[in-house]
Amino acid sequence: MKRIALFLLLFFSVALHAQDQQLARIGDFKLESGEVIHDCVLGYRTFGKLDAEKSNVVVFPTYFGGRSADLASFIGPGKMADSSVYYVIAVDALADGVSSSPSNSKLQPGMQFPHVTIGDMVNAEHKLLVDALHLAHVHAVAGISMGGFQALQWAVSWPNFMDKIVSVEGSPQLTSWDVLLWRSELRALENDPAWNNGQYTTEPKLQAFVGFFLVVFTTPEYMVKNSTIADVEQSFAGPHWPLDANDTIRQIEALLSQNIAAPFGGSLAQAATVIHAPVLAIVNRQDHLVNPTTSIELMKLLKGKLVQLDSDCGHRAFACEESQIARAIADFLKR
Repeated sequence: MKRIALFLLLFFSVALHAQDQQLARIGDFKLESGEVIHDCVLGYRTFGKLDAEKSNVVVFPTYFGGRSADLASFIGPGKMADSSVYYVIAVDALADGVSSSPSNSKLQPGMQFPHVTIGDMVNAEHKLLVDALHLAHVHAVAGISMGGFQALQWAVSWPNFMDKIVSVEGSPQLTSWDVLLWRSELRALENDPAWNNGQYTTEPKLQAFVGFFLVVFTTPEYMVKNSTIADVEQSFAGPHWPLDANDTIRQIEALLSQNIAAPFGGSLAQAATVIHAPVLAIVNRQDHLVNPTTSIELMKLLKGKLVQLDSDCGHRAFACEESQIARAIADFLKR
């Protein structure tokens, strides 16, 4: 695939046969900030069959900008979440446009929608699983990118709720690189005239934001091999960013909140002491979108299973190296 604008489709790839979208109302949901999402809704899709003991559940939260329909392409026999073995619950994270978000909230629309954190996403997912789906325990929580952020937060917020944790290109704690990147992305979006302080009537294309994202999504080597200057020029006439602009802002703010060590004075070593479940972290040393440093550090502290890729696909390694990643996850999740 040559046209660089279509790189986004490799990240936000809707499966043709995704299971039906389901919605669960979890009521007024109090956030870590003390703010409340009124009449909070969580979206989810299920794949596979729940066993009689309810012991084969794998929770699979969405990545940045993605929805549960997008995760369907990573679910199935031999894939990252094997639905021939596990009952996979793909959960729409807050502010993804399916679960409660600035774009769909009737009571708190647009920038009236509260700021959310990765911890809020996880706590809402816990409430969905316990109150709506009546699950007291799951086999694993696994996620890609922001889904990996959530998986690692699950390990600290609800350490006894799962048997295993899998983070694919996630992070437990932002580095200086991550903060520079995501604050710059946020500034690019907010400075877009079409965003109009969140008061837009036509969805902004967010060309500067998308261009910045594409710069760091892969690597210079991958870009040069897989696109031409003409492709780059064409990308600026390409499709809209797939997520509503205000939803995107709230998800970027959630990314910027990520720090599982926050309750422990910022110490990953202290945070590691409360993690009970075995953890598998898969990182790419050439990942420019999510710096792998703190995942590597956490795995050393936990003596966990660490798989280090060295792919010039950059953050897109989750797709380029999908077979290797799926094998590592399958081995780790065996009961």
